[in-house]
Amino acid sequence: MLHIADLRFLTALSSAPSLAAAARSLNVTPPAVSQRLAQIEARLHLRLVERGHGPLRLTAEGAFLIERSGTILGEIETLTEEMTTRAGRIEGPLHVIAPFGFGRLRLAPILSRFAGDNPELRPTLSLSEDPLGAMRAGPWDVLIHVGRLPDLRIVQRKLAANRRFLVAAPAYAARSGLPQSPVDIAAHRVAVVREDRADTTLWPLTGPDGTETSLRVHPVYACNDGEVIRGWALDGNGIVERSEWSVSEDLRAGRLIHVLPDWSLPDADIVALLNPRAVRAVRVDAFVDGLAAEISRNCR
Repeated sequence: MLHIADLRFLTALSSAPSLAAAARSLNVTPPAVSQRLAQIEARLHLRLVERGHGPLRLTAEGAFLIERSGTILGEIETLTEEMTTRAGRIEGPLHVIAPFGFGRLRLAPILSRFAGDNPELRPTLSLSEDPLGAMRAGPWDVLIHVGRLPDLRIVQRKLAANRRFLVAAPAYAARSGLPQSPVDIAAHRVAVVREDRADTTLWPLTGPDGTETSLRVHPVYACNDGEVIRGWALDGNGIVERSEWSVSEDLRAGRLIHVLPDWSLPDADIVALLNPRAVRAVRVDAFVDGLAAEISRNCR
């Protein structure tokens, strides 16, 4: 007879390159792993793992058992999630994916407070500028994205509106002046973020009369981290395009000023994507609700 603990043990064993590696992951000795495996095989009257040198290999029976174990363990986890949801408890794992800058500066403190208020929660925050890749890389519950995404046919919730601005430091404006029209930017120093596969050197601008233009800029500075770009702007190194959440406090304090304030860039709203394959647990909904409230209050 097999027990749930046996299925978890065999699943961990199957993902390890060797019995010794499995022992390390299970925090037991290699003889203990070998002994438990032998006991399970004896009960089933089947050999599940090929002994010998080299990487650990499953027999056909072992591979079949691992495949079925994945289904059974997944159903047990789902059932546990559903019962936790019925009880209204905020506990268990919460996997969140977010962009580097926004995740580090805005999301991480919110997640920390949420976990502090719910001590049975086990949060994981993964920072990535490749949301599609991050979604494929491992388990996730909520993905936070700033800006437009392709049609993923995934439930999205808008957390906050987020405008984009062209900004520069007063020191740069005093030294180099400011452009009066989009074409004037060609004579200025520009910094851009190079992230994802987006063409960040093409700035689509809309004028006060609705005139649209696509401005191709030739950056002097470039980085794949938006907060580095913001820092360069604060140092007076040139004109940058940044999200409202990133520079709102700098604009209020006068550390940065608007460039071409009558022209606008497309909005880059802050949205939460919910994993359609994950159980909509209470913890997910509670976190997203709290996140929306805090972002709307603090990111403007």
